Amino acid sequence: MPVVVVESPAKAKTINKYLGSDYTVLASYGHVRDLPPKDGSVDPDSDFEMLWEVDSGSKKHVKAIADALKDDNALILATDPDREGEAISWHLEEALRKRKAIKKDTPVSRVVFNAITESAVTEAMQNPRQVDQPLVDAYLARRALDYLVGFKLSPVLWRRLPGAKSAGRVQSVCLRLIVEREMEVEKFKAQEYWSVKALLATPRGQEYEARLTVLGGKKLDKFDIENETAAELAVQAINSRDLSVKSVEAKPGTRNPSPPFMTSTLQQEASRKFGMGARQTMSTAQRLYEAGYITYMRTDGIDMAPEAVHAARDAIRDRYGADYVPGEPRMYKNKAKNAQEAHECIRPTDMTLAAEDLKVTEPEQRKLYDLIWKRTLASQMAAARLERTTVDVSSADSQVVLRATGQVILFDGFMRVYEEGKDDQVIDDDDKRLPQIAQGEAADKRSVTPEQHFTQPPPRYTEATLVKKMEELGIGRPSTYASIVTTIQDREYVRKEKNRLIPEDKGRLVTVFLINFFRQYVGYEFTANLEEELDDVSAGNRNYKNVLGRFWQDFSVAIAEALDLSITEVLEKINEVLEPHLFPPNEDGTDPRLCPNCGAGRLSMRTARSGGAFIGCSNYPECRYTRPFGPPGGDEDTGIPPEGKMLGVDAGDNIWIHKGRFGPYVQRGEATEDNKKPPRQSVPKDWPEPGFPLEEINLDHALKLLTLPRLIGQHPEDGVNVWANIGRYGPYIKHAESTSERGGTNANLDSMDEVFTVGMNRAVELLAQKIASRGGRGATAKPLKELGDHPQSGGPVSVMEGRYGPYVKWEKVNATLPKGTEPESVTMEMAIELIAERAAKKGKGRKRARKNA
Repeated sequence: MPVVVVESPAKAKTINKYLGSDYTVLASYGHVRDLPPKDGSVDPDSDFEMLWEVDSGSKKHVKAIADALKDDNALILATDPDREGEAISWHLEEALRKRKAIKKDTPVSRVVFNAITESAVTEAMQNPRQVDQPLVDAYLARRALDYLVGFKLSPVLWRRLPGAKSAGRVQSVCLRLIVEREMEVEKFKAQEYWSVKALLATPRGQEYEARLTVLGGKKLDKFDIENETAAELAVQAINSRDLSVKSVEAKPGTRNPSPPFMTSTLQQEASRKFGMGARQTMSTAQRLYEAGYITYMRTDGIDMAPEAVHAARDAIRDRYGADYVPGEPRMYKNKAKNAQEAHECIRPTDMTLAAEDLKVTEPEQRKLYDLIWKRTLASQMAAARLERTTVDVSSADSQVVLRATGQVILFDGFMRVYEEGKDDQVIDDDDKRLPQIAQGEAADKRSVTPEQHFTQPPPRYTEATLVKKMEELGIGRPSTYASIVTTIQDREYVRKEKNRLIPEDKGRLVTVFLINFFRQYVGYEFTANLEEELDDVSAGNRNYKNVLGRFWQDFSVAIAEALDLSITEVLEKINEVLEPHLFPPNEDGTDPRLCPNCGAGRLSMRTARSGGAFIGCSNYPECRYTRPFGPPGGDEDTGIPPEGKMLGVDAGDNIWIHKGRFGPYVQRGEATEDNKKPPRQSVPKDWPEPGFPLEEINLDHALKLLTLPRLIGQHPEDGVNVWANIGRYGPYIKHAESTSERGGTNANLDSMDEVFTVGMNRAVELLAQKIASRGGRGATAKPLKELGDHPQSGGPVSVMEGRYGPYVKWEKVNATLPKGTEPESVTMEMAIELIAERAAKKGKGRKRARKNA
């Protein structure tokens, strides 16, 4: 029996169903080898030799495949049909050859399928090939480039910019996009303008709305009515004239459906419609693919297989009728330059299968499948037919003209099933329906209203719009979008608020550093050109080592030059670049960098060990003036001196309010050698009510804040503590032994008031809603078997059900049960042995073992 290898157990299970007992189907559990995370894994001086190691977690999977090959002398590599899948197949073959598990007479072949269906798998098995070496070379080039940037540039950041965590070839460019957008937002100055709308009525009393488009015989531009006075004059001009309908124009129109999904558009639409992040979207799509419900989800392609087009048209006819099927199938052409990434679009494998028919338990899977199914059907449906009507209402002297617009859908077509979401919603007057209006009839004025507007700054990126921008610039590829967007958040360079991406201080500093000292390598054009070169490698048109050589030649020089810089030089450069942002000119002409506290020191940006930044005085420690990183705002006029302001005394302790680097906080007592961290709590913005001045925070307010974190009680289901507290992003509850414990379940509270009043019933409800919203992840798992307390070290030992099978759990150690071991048969002795083995592998438990020896 040939051994077939795929990435995941879920995929193996589905394929095994189709191949039957003639094949042994095993999972590699993803990549089996990687570059060790240490210097020297890629050696530019030895023709970019790469030292690969089998991951410790993968050794048992490689061994299982090698053992199977002892009996079944044929290997079929059936990993995913993209660059990463090709790389996994190549790594696996190389690792098995090193183990001598592949003999000279062992046939090794590669098969690919775009969907895990019986017909696709059967066809793939009938058309085997060899591993695609150019595609592997493209992977090797990317991996080497990412390693060289990460392991050569990141140490420069650590040494020259305290708190910075890492840099990446594409992640840093992506971060630059977000930082530059934030700087645009900060520089933006709103411009006032006005518009005038009138509520008009036909002679039959039917009302409609029109906006002023011509005033004084001149067509109005957006900013022509610039203030309230001009708006009132415009209102008077309308009210002083009789109006009649000058023209009525109705034009037919059509609206065509969007093409089916590729990776980037699926991530964008899932973000718009469900608020799903790129990583969540891709992991959910992966599970749908492995279950055989959709085609492969990493693709730049929007074309659809001919048989799928016919199946979609048949499904449309059966569900909605022949009117919804266009005369000819819709054909969509791929825009991808790299054919290796342009597989078929993301679509259902069975067009007749609606979301409610899926055999899945996770709500996210059902929602995402429904989105893919509807988009696919809509892409092959008839166009929507519309009628757009424009009515101009004028005074007799043509000095005043108002326009009313409306739209009527004559035939909904594809819109019956699906409409694409929008990134930034704009109110569209065209969507309104107008009453019957005839040319020449009078227009009765019911009301005329001026409306004030202000221009808006460019919107911050969402994950959806960021992926869209990356795609437009040619940065990243379908297989990397999600990981790039996720990494910059995991590194805490960017935070997400109300679905918008906002750079943290450390993200802004890293970007400014890279732009000034490694400008070429965070350049949009440079990164896009390098992506194109890598595409050429995957197409077999370029040697990957030549690409690496040209990159390294200049990059190594830039690294050497940066290492010669001192921290002071770096901070001075950042101060210089960010000066317009951090120290804008004072209206009175005084020096914006003069310390307002001592009047002698000079303000500059400083970095904290945590990676944050703040503005401090050069006369430190004599002058302890600080303010938050960013432009000066109202925070300086709070009446809180640098040494803090005492609010009063409680239980013998002085209660203070201080201005910290990252905002105001209240404190009980003073920091001393014996009490280096006295109790503190941040003062939330707009608390205890919106617009409340910070200088009016008093002793009662401070004491109330210092009651936090507040223990609500023990959760009725598991006895674990439930807390109410204020976090970085507002008030929340936490289900964990302590608020400092990592993990547990957090749920946001609606208001600051709730943090002081929320009770257990409400807390349990919110925690349950949070767990349900993520498909049950994070729910407290119930043990399959409880073995009691660890006889040597204490703490409960249990057998739990895991994603990849049952395991023994003790404190923070999880040990997988040997294959074939039934959970009920596990004894305490067996569990202790498994825990000890696992702890030794993790490098943990050594002290405990010596103590107990």
